[in-house]
Amino acid sequence: MVETVRELPVIDDVALGAMFDDPYPTYARLRREAPVAWLKPANIALITTFDDIIAIEKDDTTFPANDPRSLMFRSMGHTLMRRDGEDHMTERRALVKTFSPPMIKSHWAPKFEDFVEEQIAHLRTKGGGDLFAEYCAPIASRALAEVIGIPEVSWQDMLWWSQALIDATGNYADLPEPWARCAQANEGIDAAIDHHAEYWRRAPNPSALSAMLQAGFPMEKIRANIKVAIGGGMNEPRDAIATMIVALLENPDQCAAWRADPGLRRKAFEEAVRWVAPIGLYPRKVARDTVLSDTLLPAGTAIGLVAGSACRDERKFGPDAGRYDLHRPQAPHLAFGSGPHFCLGAWMARMLVGDMAVPALFENLPDLRLDPDHPPRWGGWVFRGPLSVPALWGI
Repeated sequence: MVETVRELPVIDDVALGAMFDDPYPTYARLRREAPVAWLKPANIALITTFDDIIAIEKDDTTFPANDPRSLMFRSMGHTLMRRDGEDHMTERRALVKTFSPPMIKSHWAPKFEDFVEEQIAHLRTKGGGDLFAEYCAPIASRALAEVIGIPEVSWQDMLWWSQALIDATGNYADLPEPWARCAQANEGIDAAIDHHAEYWRRAPNPSALSAMLQAGFPMEKIRANIKVAIGGGMNEPRDAIATMIVALLENPDQCAAWRADPGLRRKAFEEAVRWVAPIGLYPRKVARDTVLSDTLLPAGTAIGLVAGSACRDERKFGPDAGRYDLHRPQAPHLAFGSGPHFCLGAWMARMLVGDMAVPALFENLPDLRLDPDHPPRWGGWVFRGPLSVPALWGI
């Protein structure tokens, strides 16, 4: 039997503002009706099923990451995330040691613990506040600044820079204001890199900036890779901390099981980033005409691999994939990507979020609960997570 191949469906009845508020109904519709579809308002084809994304990640000849049209080029420069083959691996190898589990455990973990303790001390006597702004963001910002090698930068600047880069990278509507803020962030980041580079040239350390300097990378590459780390590497642990807090507080039975069994810590973390993938979409391009899910993708098509949809694919995670379930049978997810571009910071996030920040918060703030009068706010589709987590606790 000859398979029927259809032309790329065009979706033009979805507003990007609605996607920001809640993309999951659109993702569910696309998985059912058009798992490969052109989202006209964003000028990109969305790939929304788990199996299709895995197939793409296994074939970087047909679906390369290097696409000059990617908004990441405009916002950050040519990062290792937008390189392929040996070009990508050369840059990645220089950074592997910095983000390796042994280095995270032996060198970075004590610093992370200090940051967590300091933020808890800040919260302990308050009795309430926005955990996103007062806990998740400072911890993630300070940890990342250390690891990438710009520790003198304030966490507030890290947070602002990261959001500016994220907003520009997700600016598929091509609004002018995000680009203006991105340009301002780039100036600040470049100045911080230049300042710290003088230290690490004289006294190398395990940071990413130092590693790239020792590998002889030109400053253009160093700046781009530091920026991609500040973008994705900041929001992922920040939003994962917030998401995991909300998930546990909204599911008291699961929270009780998690608190009683430290062996569930890693599983609770993995389910949180599956439930709401912090990096919801990452781009590729189509190098040659190809068929995916019975749909023709012409050469040159810009595509977005929608991890936020794949992580809720019913065929992979069951009919209740939209629900947080600590006891869900464990299966690989795509919150950290897959293949050669698997997130370098995955082990950092697992330790910082799942092993340290979230357990310490519950252990040290008695009667921790969400504020019933101010529910958490969520936002984003290219990047997604809580925007605020108002909570109350005993003092």
